[in-house]
Amino acid sequence: MVKIILVRHGETEWNKLRRIQGGGSDTPLNEKGGQQAQSLALKLKQERVQAIYSSRLQRALDTALAIARYHQLDVASEPSLNEIDAGEMEGTPIDKIGSHLDQLLIKGDPDGSIFKRHGGESLAEVQQRAWSTIQRLVNKHHDGVIVVVSHYFAILTIICTVLNLPLSQIGRLRLGPGSISTIVFDEQAMRLVLFNDNCHL
Repeated sequence: MVKIILVRHGETEWNKLRRIQGGGSDTPLNEKGGQQAQSLALKLKQERVQAIYSSRLQRALDTALAIARYHQLDVASEPSLNEIDAGEMEGTPIDKIGSHLDQLLIKGDPDGSIFKRHGGESLAEVQQRAWSTIQRLVNKHHDGVIVVVSHYFAILTIICTVLNLPLSQIGRLRLGPGSISTIVFDEQAMRLVLFNDNCHL
């Protein structure tokens, strides 16, 4: 059995200010985000982690490094775990385009290509690269616990795949900064066993 712990990075100033923060925005953790990373690390301290993978963006890498300190492991950087590329919309206040960004992404557009039309990616493209990485990691490790530190839309597309939910339903899900979700792969099936856990924060 392979257990994959999906971690969303801690808070950044852009999270706090509600700005679009995609793969083209290498924003660092703010003070609260650093505290969340430490809380995550303590929460996962007792897990027998075999490997830690992270998006290459600073906010995710710093979160992953905090977790890695308790496990004497290096963090493997995986660009395929980066957040959706928002193109020209990077940094735009969410209030300027509507308060429900996830609904805007898929409204009348099932593959979520609003960012693609502005030089970025579609949700479908993020799902393809993120899920391919999860499959590769499961095949590589076969058994044990793997930590994957990534981002809001990247993680939600993975969860949609596990639950066999179309991307048009992604607006029904919420994922907080510093949260943990867990998926398990065994001979019978793949299952979501924990979602958006933030009790450690």
